[in-house]
Amino acid sequence: MTKRFLYLLIVISLTACHQRQKVVFTDEVRLPMTPVKDQGQTSLCWAYAMLATIETEHIAKGDSVHLSPAYIERVVKRRNLRGMGHTLLNVIGKYGIVSYDAYPDSSCHKLPKPRWVFMLGARYTPLEFAHSVCAPDEYIALTSTDEHPYDQEVVLDVPDNWEHNKFLNIPKDSLLAHVERAVRHCHAVCWEGDTHESGFSFKEGIADRHNQSAPTDNHCMTIIGIARDPQHRLFFTMKNSWGTHNPYDGLMYMSADYLRDKTVAVYMTKEAYEIP
Repeated sequence: MTKRFLYLLIVISLTACHQRQKVVFTDEVRLPMTPVKDQGQTSLCWAYAMLATIETEHIAKGDSVHLSPAYIERVVKRRNLRGMGHTLLNVIGKYGIVSYDAYPDSSCHKLPKPRWVFMLGARYTPLEFAHSVCAPDEYIALTSTDEHPYDQEVVLDVPDNWEHNKFLNIPKDSLLAHVERAVRHCHAVCWEGDTHESGFSFKEGIADRHNQSAPTDNHCMTIIGIARDPQHRLFFTMKNSWGTHNPYDGLMYMSADYLRDKTVAVYMTKEAYEIP
């Protein structure tokens, strides 16, 4: 055995030892969803996540809906526009939305914007279609911060809330409980929070370990399920928008502790929020 071959064996062995094995999660709830997408170099995670939340909300009720993030990029005219779930709701409230099949990607930017949306034999304008899939004031925005009184609406002082939207401020444990109840009753939730933690790894598909600092607002995903790890710890299944190149085909598993401490805001329907 040559020294070079022995060296290669050692390198391969050490690499294998440092690679984390895929954790096998057991699903308790898995809501239906449209395919995982890739936002590419855009900053439009808020659009991908909130649209995916609306899609799953409809699909879970037997209504097939697939919406176009590329249309949102077209109407806002900026690939790097940051925002929150509220931003998507405000955009479709002003410009409407179209189906994914009618506007699948940015190559459509060279074509005229669709004037009509055809669904189940009906014809809608983009604005009419937006109102049919997401009624005005259908969603409630929740946050948890000790900088403001609980059970009151507050304006979050974060850069992405440049529209000065309001959030209902509730304790962390209450927010976590509302999220779990919503998902267990087949409602998707749009999550917004901190992914700049060493315990957040898209490559491994897991968000778990974290510090106790206040969360920063840097990414949005859609909560589409509940699962348990081999130690029976509670995790939430997240639909991300960074493509499918991880062990769970683009999904991620976020521990309940991570979600509790690293959430900036969540969005769910008022129906979901009012579940006792």
